[in-house]
Amino acid sequence: MFDPNWEAGCKSCSFWTDGFDRAQPHLAACDTRLVTVARAPWPKLAAFRARMGWRGAWASSHGSDFNLDFGASFEPGEREAGRAVYNYREGSFPAPEAPGISSFSRREDRTILYHYSTFARGLDPMNPVYQLLDLTAKGRDEGDGIMSWVKLHDEY
Repeated sequence: MFDPNWEAGCKSCSFWTDGFDRAQPHLAACDTRLVTVARAPWPKLAAFRARMGWRGAWASSHGSDFNLDFGASFEPGEREAGRAVYNYREGSFPAPEAPGISSFSRREDRTILYHYSTFARGLDPMNPVYQLLDLTAKGRDEGDGIMSWVKLHDEY
């Protein structure tokens, strides 16, 4: 979502966050919380969240291995060497951050249980813009590359 060295969040991950943000009250009604986690330090995340007008919960994993452990970030050199594991496959990847969703629950004794992760096209059903575009004659119109048309919503 947001590498510590970047000045803004990933346009692809931001595209997903746009769709999730308005779902927060509905999820809360079902005792569910969606938290966006990114590796950038909190001050950068907070400023970007404010710029985008997002209201959902955010957390910084800066200084931890959380994003690496769940396959959404890569160690330096892994991508270039073709050893980055993304979407359960080893290979190269164009950026140090990748989109992914993981599901957890917390027991009454506060133990955290990990349930599920999905990446790449496995995320598509959760994106309302994709679902609407898929109903149109033009579709996603990804002619020159997947998501090449996407921008941060304040840059259209």
